Amino acid sequence: MAKKQTAGGKGAALLEELKALAKQLGIRVREEKLLREVGYRVRGGGCRVHDQNMVFLDRDQPPSERIEILLDELGRHPVDTTQLSPAARRLLGGGVTS
Repeated sequence: MAKKQTAGGKGAALLEELKALAKQLGIRVREEKLLREVGYRVRGGGCRVHDQNMVFLDRDQPPSERIEILLDELGRHPVDTTQLSPAARRLLGGGVTS
């Protein structure tokens, strides 16, 4: 049980690191309860609103799913990975240093 909590804690820390990276890139991250109805499943993702890049994350999703969505969006931008943790660098595939 303690191992699962540690993994969850690492996931939450990684999520926060990726959100901070998105902010540095000018991407606004919003975590909200996204609408769900029968037969309609919202995953979240990136969009552009009034010349602002945004990523919507469903706050009810586990950190691993929110991380995946952020990685999809961050992968579309040149990222300097030199200041990131080894785990974040691995997930971003080494990234593109600028």
